[in-house]
Amino acid sequence: MTIRDNRQSVERNIICDKGVLSENSKGRVKKEHECSVRTCFQRDVDRIIYSKAFRRLKHKTQVFLQPEGDHYRTRLTHTLEVSRIARTIARALMLNEDLTEAVALGHDLGHTPFGHAGERALDKLIENNGGFRHYEQSLRVVDRIEKDGEGLNLTHEVRDGIVRHTTDPLCGTLEGQIVRISDRIAYINHDVDDAIRAGILRDEDIPTDVREALGDRYSMRIDTLVKDVINNSAERGLDIIAFSPEMGVIADKFHKFMFASVYKNPKAKSEEAKVLGILEGIFTHFMKNPDKLSEDYKAIADADGLRRAVCDYVSGMTDKYAISIYKELYIPASWHVI
Repeated sequence: MTIRDNRQSVERNIICDKGVLSENSKGRVKKEHECSVRTCFQRDVDRIIYSKAFRRLKHKTQVFLQPEGDHYRTRLTHTLEVSRIARTIARALMLNEDLTEAVALGHDLGHTPFGHAGERALDKLIENNGGFRHYEQSLRVVDRIEKDGEGLNLTHEVRDGIVRHTTDPLCGTLEGQIVRISDRIAYINHDVDDAIRAGILRDEDIPTDVREALGDRYSMRIDTLVKDVINNSAERGLDIIAFSPEMGVIADKFHKFMFASVYKNPKAKSEEAKVLGILEGIFTHFMKNPDKLSEDYKAIADADGLRRAVCDYVSGMTDKYAISIYKELYIPASWHVI
């Protein structure tokens, strides 16, 4: 028996009948020989972590554009927090922790520079070509863009969890549903933490009933929400991963509070109006000068059209790189006397 065979044997004992055993995966689009050490979902975790798109997440905005400070979340730290929350829930419910981790690590690979402001900008730029949604782009990244256009060839279950982590209907696996709710638990809590750090919110601004239900501290709020998901999902026989009805009301109120107080706060979003100009300027340049694209994006243009290839290129940029490219294209360089 291989090490992978041993691990799959262990899975049969620790994963309940509602979870996905790696040996029962629906497989990959392109068939491959199995690894002697890792299960298929463990291989997917590694492929995502070693990808270029994953590394770029460290320089992509979560909420605050270009924050001055080392402790604000980025798209990468958000992803890691989602992964930890999701793995805790999966382990408690005896579901497949490796599958859950892979979906969590890959769920935001297609996010744009400048957070959701960048997503709205690209959606406007290609609205006549199907529009832009980060969850669809995340799947495109792992299927079409990574490894110089070869893609990561992930399993069906991971791909399904990535593309459906935000949408209805729910993901086809409970592990994917865990990532969906963990994403929400993570961002509404860490965005409060960052907003307080930025001076936009105070702890006492959080609605009283939300604080009474969840707790006064960041860690307490996450702990309360995670335990509620675990207990409610177990009590329902794992027919769905969800908050209890009472906690669902609190979570919805917390979410609406964040939208009104942070996500649409003029102080927090004062610079977002510039995002469209930056991305539109870059987008227009490469539409007019497709020869300036790298060879892998030229290949995408030949297969999928220039507009989609340019969108792929721009959406993959980090905040810093997009600003750098925009300056190079449109801002006159300082004159140096020779």
